[in-house]
Order: sequence, then C-alpha cells, then structure tokens
Amino acid sequence: MKIATETFIADLEQVAKTRSQLAHYLTQMAATLVQEVGLEREREDILKVSENFRKGVFRLLVLGDMKRGKSTLLNALIGENLLPSAVNPCTALLTILRYGETQKVTVYFNDNTPSESMDLPTFKSRYTIDPTEAKRLELEQNIAFPNVKYAAVEYPLPLLKQGVEIVDSPGLNDTEARNKLSLGYIQNCHAILFLLRATQPCTLGERRYLENYIKDKGLTVFFLLNGWDRVQDSLLAPDDPEELAAAEEKLGRVFQANLAEYCQVDGVDIYEKRVFAISALQALRLRKKDKNADLTGTGFPEFIAALDEFLTQERAIAEFRQGITIARQTETRVQEAIHRRIPLLDRDIEALKEQVIAVEPEFAKLGEICHRFIEEIRTLKNEQAQGIADSFRDYLLNLEHSFEADFGERVNLEIFALVDKNKRKAFEGQMKEAFEQYLKDKIAVWSHGVEEEMNGSFAILSAKAAYYGREYAQVTAKITQQLTGEESSEENNPPGWANWATELVSTKTGKITDGILTASGLDFQDIVVNMMLVIGISAFTTALFGAIAGPVTLVFLGLGVGSWQMEKGRQDMLKTAKKELAKHLPKVAQEQWQPIYDAIATCFDTYEGEVTQRVKDDIQGRKEELKNLVQLREKKQIHRDTELTRLQQFETNISQLCRNIERCV
Repeated sequence: MKIATETFIADLEQVAKTRSQLAHYLTQMAATLVQEVGLEREREDILKVSENFRKGVFRLLVLGDMKRGKSTLLNALIGENLLPSAVNPCTALLTILRYGETQKVTVYFNDNTPSESMDLPTFKSRYTIDPTEAKRLELEQNIAFPNVKYAAVEYPLPLLKQGVEIVDSPGLNDTEARNKLSLGYIQNCHAILFLLRATQPCTLGERRYLENYIKDKGLTVFFLLNGWDRVQDSLLAPDDPEELAAAEEKLGRVFQANLAEYCQVDGVDIYEKRVFAISALQALRLRKKDKNADLTGTGFPEFIAALDEFLTQERAIAEFRQGITIARQTETRVQEAIHRRIPLLDRDIEALKEQVIAVEPEFAKLGEICHRFIEEIRTLKNEQAQGIADSFRDYLLNLEHSFEADFGERVNLEIFALVDKNKRKAFEGQMKEAFEQYLKDKIAVWSHGVEEEMNGSFAILSAKAAYYGREYAQVTAKITQQLTGEESSEENNPPGWANWATELVSTKTGKITDGILTASGLDFQDIVVNMMLVIGISAFTTALFGAIAGPVTLVFLGLGVGSWQMEKGRQDMLKTAKKELAKHLPKVAQEQWQPIYDAIATCFDTYEGEVTQRVKDDIQGRKEELKNLVQLREKKQIHRDTELTRLQQFETNISQLCRNIERCV
C-alpha cells in the first residue's frame, strides 16, 4: 500500500504540474491574442480551457447503500478518521472532501441561509443520525436535513493536495431528493467508487440503481466488494483453506455475473481492472496504527494501482489532448488571419476599400449558410421534442396492459396487516414504496431510449455541422482569394464554430461528450441523464397512488384470513389497481407532456444559441479585421515593413506556444 500510494501521489503530482504548465502556456497564448482584432472568440475559448486546467481536479464519487462502509473506505483511503463511520447511515448528507491548508467544514444550504463553518467534531455530532432515525426516514422517503445542499470538508492531506476531490454520497435509498444530489455529481465526476457488501452480492436495490442510473452512461465505475475478510467468518470451517478458496471462487463468479456488463469499454472486458475485493475496516485499523502500514491482503494496493492508471494515464491524457487541440486550432486561425492580412499591406487605400465592398455579398452568403443550419436544428428540435413527449404519453398509457404482471410481485401482501388497523398504515407505506419503485423502473427503461434518441440527434447535427462547415470554408477561402489575389488554404480548414459543433459528439462512441472544448456551459447530460428528474417522480407517484390506494384497501377489508383469501385478495387488488390506474393515467400522461417537450427543446435551443453566436463572432471578427486595416491605413498609423515584422513575430510566438503545449503532454 505504501508503494502504491506513493506512486499514486507522485503521478498525481506530475499531472498537477502538467495542468499548471498547460494553463500557463494557454494563458500566454490568450494574452498574445489580445493585440489582434478578429480573434476574440479564440481568446475566450482558450481562457476557458486554461481556467479548467488551473482548477483541475480528479473528482471521485463514492456510491453505495447503507452499511456498505463508504465512510470507512474513505477514512482508510486518506489515512485519517475524518468522516463518521460507526453510525448508520453515517453522514446524513452529501459531503465533499477537498484540500485545504487548515482543517475546516463548511455547510452549504439550499435556501438563502449563509454557509456555516465549523470544526470536524461539531460536524460529526450535528450531521449524523442514529439507526432508528435513519430507518424512519428511509421508510418515509425523506432526508434528514432537507435545507442542506452539501458539506465541504477541507483537510491538508497529500492525496487531496494533488488534485483529488472525493464526494461521499448518502445511501442509495432512491428518494428523489437524494437522487437530485447524487445524480448532479454522477455526470461531473471522473470515476465512481461503488461499494458492495462482499457477503451479499448485489441486492435488488443495488441492481436497480445500476440499471437506472449507471448503465450505458459512459461512466467509469470501480466496484469495491467491501468486507471480503468476512467471507471466512461465514464458513463452517473458517481455518480450512480449501473451503475458503472454494467459497471465494463461488462468490467471485456471482459478482462477475452481476457486474460484467458494467465493465465493458468499446466491447472490451476490463472486469479485472474495475472490480476489487477489499477490507476497508481492516485497512483502516492498520493505517490508524501506522500510516505506512503494509496493507497487503486488504485489496487496497491493487485498487489504488488501478485507480492510478485510470486517472493519471487514461483520463489525464484525454484531458491534456483537449489543450493541444485548442492550441492547434488557434494556431491555424492565426496563420489564416496573418496570411490574409500581409498581401493587403501593399494595397492602395482606395483599391482596398473597393475590395472590401466587393466581398460583402460573400459575407452575406456566410450568414445564409448559418441560417440554413439553424433551420435544420429547429426542424430536428420540433421532431424530437414532440416525438419524445408523445412517446412518453403513449408509454405511460400502455402501462396498464402489463401492470398486473410487473407490479404483482413487488408487494408482500399480508392480510394480517390489513385486518390489524395498527399494521395497515405500514402496509400502505410499503405498497406506496413498491408502486413508486415500479414507476421509476418503468420510466428508467423509457429514459434509456431517450438518451439514445438524443445522442443520435446530436450525431446528425454533428454531421450537418461538418457539411455546412465545409461550405462555409469554401466561401471564406473565396473571400480571401478576392481580397489578396492568392489561393487560400482556408477551404481545407473547417471554421472554429464547425469544429466546436462537430466535436460535441464523440466519433468513437457516438455519444454526447463531456470534454473541455465541448462543454461551454451546455448541460445536455444533466437534462437527459434521467428524465425522472424532469418528470418529478414523487408528485407523479403521489397523484397516481392516491387514486388507487383507497379502492385497493377496500378490497381487503371484507376478506377473512387464510391462504385462499390472501391469493384472492392479491388478484382483486391487482385488478382494482389496474382499473383505477387506467382511469387516471390519461390525465397524468397529458400533464407530463409539456415538461418533457420543454426539456428536450431546451437542449436544441441551447445548442442553436451557441452555434449562432459562434458564427456571428466569426463573421464579425473577419469584418472587424478588414475594417481595422482600412482605418489604420487611412490614418497612416501602419507602416508596411513594421507591420509585416510584427505579424511574422506574432505568428512565431503563437506557434512556439503551441509547440510548448505539445511538449507538456
């Protein structure tokens, strides 16, 4: 563990240095662009990327149900007993662990309440709850501190200092409030550490969570089978090595059968690099005695080595390539601008004015190209927004046909619970929870299809952007040729806006990407990652369950007690629930149509706005470049040889910075 940790921290330190170098050179490049008219958009994009590198962190999200040892894992990982780990469910709110020069906890609130700082002991005592309270909240589908957004724990630890940020989420009890917290981080983290109990392979709740929120999202998940040392304790002959080996092998096969589908990258099985049997409590005990203790046998050295390889090699290299890409694109834009400008230095001022006027129709063509692309975006938006909203309405209306089969197995029907008034409320609570989970599972299946639809739509727009980008480049090349009288290479270089629009979708996966260049404030995944958040599943469930609860309860009140009556009650309950569901589904389906339509339309509207602005910036930049040259010539503020030398030096400086950025990686 000592070797693995030291290597990990050293690798993280190197990544941090590279990020810093990239940020430095990109900032220099942006500063160099200040002197040039027409390159404002390039400068703005470079500054965004530079800032991302400067603030760069590797964000790890810890997920797992209650009593899986999340806080124990984190304490063992960082070598400090920072987070509460002896109370179920430990910290009752989302907690972010990040570097700070001094130990401090800051609690942030959802309302206008100012954030509150405190020490760790106060945080532990104030924001942990006992097992009884935790169970009550789980049954009621509530959270302990509804006005708290999250807590940030700052601590001066080497691992955190090198750019690692750890997010400890509450348990996977699948309430909407908690999901809004966790799902908001899922798409913005670099890796998920998903804890499972070694002696309880994949519960129904865990499988549902993986299926509904993790599967096919393009996320990197490390599965940690915690408490592997407990496998030996469960054996009849704990000291028999053969029995232990057989038990571990059998357990390993069960986990692999359940988790293999989540350990596929481009069709390649990487199960061995993503699933690790660990003993967090054993590791924590060893590290409390000695931070440099040998943790061989706890699974931590193997896990840390795999995490190191993923973060500091796979993920970091992909991140650094974004810096190289934007630097090279900027270098190309600068070269094009300079090569347009140099031939115009010798033009007579009147001839230059005439040439600028002569190319105005070509600038109008650039606007027309943008207009045609925007029309395609809007057409696809209308088709997809209406199609997806219609599909949800139809999907919801069809639920009644499979309701009896799908919902029938979810509720444990105990007639005694209905005969006994004291138990009836608990039974109805159980039934409501089962009904809510049934709807969540159904809507999750539908939402997977929505994500595929959206990925497909933006893949189409990516191809359209490439097409219109080529047409646009042909016109800009013609403008340059008319102005300079020379052939231009611009026709072979897509404009910046087209590069941005085509890079929005990965050519490798065909899915919307989350790269630095393509983010630009667009949160597509947050909108389509789970349509349950758009739909508002709690209110949705309450409306439907409220309609069926009364009639269903009445079904049982006249029944006696016995197995025959129980089965009859079960059948009558399902038929009654189906009948009541069919009455109310049309109204609810129609009410949800508009929110879904609006959510999908927002994706396209945001994309359209960004494309439009980038094209306008490009056209305006080219016009300003010519206007500035004419003004300087008119005022005789430009000397041909001096300007030529300046432009050549400018090009050299940008190229040198680009080479420096390439050498960083």
